[in-house]
Amino acid sequence: MSNDDGQEAGYGRVGAPKGPAPKNKPITVPTIRGAKGKTPLVMVTAYDATFARILDEAAVDILLVGDSLGMVIQGNDDTLSVTVDDTIYHCRAVSRGARRAHIVGDMPFLSYQVTPEEAVRNAGRILAEGRAHSVKLEGGVSVAPTIARMVAAGIPVMAHIGLTPQSVHAMGGFRVQGRDDDSADRIVADAHAVEQAGAYALVLEGIPGELAERISAEVSIPTIGIGAGVNCDGQVLVCYDLLGLTADLRPRFVKRYDELFDRSVAAVREFCVEVRERKFPASKHTFGARKKPIAVASTG
Repeated sequence: MSNDDGQEAGYGRVGAPKGPAPKNKPITVPTIRGAKGKTPLVMVTAYDATFARILDEAAVDILLVGDSLGMVIQGNDDTLSVTVDDTIYHCRAVSRGARRAHIVGDMPFLSYQVTPEEAVRNAGRILAEGRAHSVKLEGGVSVAPTIARMVAAGIPVMAHIGLTPQSVHAMGGFRVQGRDDDSADRIVADAHAVEQAGAYALVLEGIPGELAERISAEVSIPTIGIGAGVNCDGQVLVCYDLLGLTADLRPRFVKRYDELFDRSVAAVREFCVEVRERKFPASKHTFGARKKPIAVASTG
């Protein structure tokens, strides 16, 4: 069996998405900034080209190559072991699958906290080698000078405050932040600090909805919530949570739009049965011999 170009049917190379580009223009930093107070932005994590294409074709605005890959891809208990090279690798894969969405590369633990110079260097690698469009880092007042240095170097920065997973040990676990007046005021100060430093957007994670609403009203940049209520300028979820691919982890703030873990287990079980009963591969999945002999040039 062969195609017109002589390649064996079913073995064509699968590369970057083909066909016309999406009708909507690519999502850029100005696009995101301009969404403030308008139609909410949609951000979902992505870690490879296949998921990037699925999410891109579903019209997701922003693909976050999150350090959550340490948990959902690498199987760790937290995000702390993710490296800059890990982020670059997954950003590069995502960039091959997306055509419209804006790609954000998460800066891993200790990739920006040591010195501003090191932060600029690592962020630059994520853009240049990973083909991301911007980077995201955690922290508020303490990292504002670093954000300013990165922005001055031409690197777009998305900030992240509230529950910051890289500080999980300091926070005593994954706990909601900002529930008392003092901690709420500190988070508000963080929001204003990263805004003034030049961040183009701000993730608000794990804070009361009322606090997120207040911050969204006070800052001029879009806020993107996760476990922060409906009154942000956008929402983000981990794709594995959204699709029900995590068997055990079920955070309260996540709505599972499908249960693909259970459905995938069922599909693979069916495959196992068919293989063991010799029902797969069937004749339609099997290649036959060529019906015509291949012509051989004569040497005589």
